[in-house]
Amino acid sequence: MPKCTINGQEVEVKDGSTIMEAFSKLNEGIAHYCYHPGLSVAGVCRLCIVDIEGNPRPQIACNTVVTEGMKITNKSEKIKEGVKWVLDFHLINHPLDCPICDQAGECGLQDQYMQFGKYSSEMAEPKVKKHKVVDLGPTVVLDSERCILCARCVRFTDEVSKTNELGLFNRGDRTEIGTFAGKPLDNNYSLNTVDICPVGALTSKDFRFRQRVWYLKDSETVCTGCSTGCNVKVYYNKEGAFRVKPIYNEKVNGYWMCDEGRFIYQWVNREFRLLKGRKKTQGQNGWQEDIEAGALAQDAHKAIKAAGDKLAVVLTGQYSTHEYQTLLKNLPTKKVYHWKNHPEKWEEFDGLLNRGDKNPNTKGLVKALSEASIKTDWNELASGIKSGAITTVIVAGPENMAVYGDLEEKIQMIGAAPQVIWATACKSNLFDKFSGNVWLLPMKSYLEKNGSFINHQGLEQNFKKATTIVSEALTLEEASYLLSGQSIPLPKVPSVDTFIETNRRPDQVTLEHRKKNEFVYKRGSL
Repeated sequence: MPKCTINGQEVEVKDGSTIMEAFSKLNEGIAHYCYHPGLSVAGVCRLCIVDIEGNPRPQIACNTVVTEGMKITNKSEKIKEGVKWVLDFHLINHPLDCPICDQAGECGLQDQYMQFGKYSSEMAEPKVKKHKVVDLGPTVVLDSERCILCARCVRFTDEVSKTNELGLFNRGDRTEIGTFAGKPLDNNYSLNTVDICPVGALTSKDFRFRQRVWYLKDSETVCTGCSTGCNVKVYYNKEGAFRVKPIYNEKVNGYWMCDEGRFIYQWVNREFRLLKGRKKTQGQNGWQEDIEAGALAQDAHKAIKAAGDKLAVVLTGQYSTHEYQTLLKNLPTKKVYHWKNHPEKWEEFDGLLNRGDKNPNTKGLVKALSEASIKTDWNELASGIKSGAITTVIVAGPENMAVYGDLEEKIQMIGAAPQVIWATACKSNLFDKFSGNVWLLPMKSYLEKNGSFINHQGLEQNFKKATTIVSEALTLEEASYLLSGQSIPLPKVPSVDTFIETNRRPDQVTLEHRKKNEFVYKRGSL
């Protein structure tokens, strides 16, 4: 564990650590482009130069190993001047695209110029023109003029995804990033290249031009796309959620996440959601629409009470552990069935992060069932409905219906029961196939509640509420109280400002409140 001194501060690091890692441990700012802790060292940007006492020449921090007693600084005038000239060199051909660039507001180029640059450029020659709006594949667009050739994206496809689509082509100031002939950037981790691009050269087709980042808030949560449980940030405002990006967790996902998990935010937005309760009565055409969720749940309680021991519950692995525990405590039945979507694929694994079990909390559900001493066979549900031993079924349906390929089949099977109470966050035309008495209860998404998931490793991870998108929706915990004839326990009363901020629905937002710069509330003065 060698010790070194950085800008007058002593720090102890692991043996073999680089100066860059020592700077990171101290949270000291140092200019860099090509370095990324999840990739190999390239040393091509030459921005992370430092002075080392006793060494006559500046050294790059990303590729110099710390030794005992080393004294390092990046505050000397020689280093400051050197960084400015290297920045100037990188920016010689960079276009002035900031007003139209998706990266504006979270651009490493802008941030590092403000921290380490602020020079007067002496560039008078015309800039080199390169290809713009290059379609690299189904998810990513390239603007070659903005690229500073850090090669992070190339190293990612070589070292992490191991798909090798990207390379550096041509020489000198004509060098460009590109794909090899006949090999588009098309893998399930392609959007990580957008995350690690320090400028706006690589942009996501899904997010491109949809929002300015300063109009977005962000909140940490857990990806619900599969049982890995990647740690992520979701970016949202009062219009809904707009993107998901990974955050580092050494035990779970490292620095990365799959593309499949990035699109789970879409199902929480209002256009996909069940906004209010719906009810269908046997023998009548159509639905009763726009029923308040609480009133509908209380109405469904009458059916549950009348069912007695002919009540069954179906649970999917897409709710929090506490929700399962509360529901099993509140509802008086041992006929509880685990709906497993394609269990034959659950052992599938792509070798990096993506798993065949497309539920975030299968292990949490199994744990809750075990704690409640419930052990049932799925086949008993179908036979019970057929024989009349089960007349009423409560279903905690999947939030991400796209991964439930057997949804129509299960609706047909469960719909054979005279009465079905289906709790769901999202709407589907398949619900029209129900023929008996049906109650559709709107549920909150994972972004609208607190809880925890247990991933495939058995690691329990907490997640917190980010925002409210459908204000009348219920959590499964709240629904279980109402369905059992109880009142929902009163929560701690938040401040008025907090309540308004988290519960205002998008359709209640006035035009003057629709857009505001969220960054000003968490950034220091410029």
